[in-house]
Amino acid sequence: PAASADKAAIQALEDTYIAGFNSKDVDKVMSVYAPGKQLFVFDLVPPREYRGWAAYKKDFADLFAAFPGPVKSTISEQTIHVVGSLAYGHNIQSAELTAKDGTKLTVVDRTTDIYRKINGKWLIVEEHNSVPVDLGTMKPDIQSKP
Repeated sequence: PAASADKAAIQALEDTYIAGFNSKDVDKVMSVYAPGKQLFVFDLVPPREYRGWAAYKKDFADLFAAFPGPVKSTISEQTIHVVGSLAYGHNIQSAELTAKDGTKLTVVDRTTDIYRKINGKWLIVEEHNSVPVDLGTMKPDIQSKP
């Protein structure tokens, strides 16, 4: 029963992330991440490595500024595994972003998260976002689906 309650809490965290992303609410997005210096993220865009909550918050602010039009993100294939006060999971995230000139960019990435229960609340403490690379062209495949 405790594990299923923890899984539900982590799923709610992921739902909060998507709601924040789709409304471009950086504070809501960041509410799912561990505060301070304990957060570590490998992301798709330079510098690709973010150490700490403030650095990753700036990444989201910059993303929404670069794509000022509507955005839409979804999560599929979510897995969640709880082991005591730690948990891990992965999912596929699809995002459609609208640039200043109205052009749309679709990105499908793979996300792996490590969650920690901190003061009774599940938060993401480590995240790795990636896209596959076509080894023939050495170009990222930003729309690849499993």
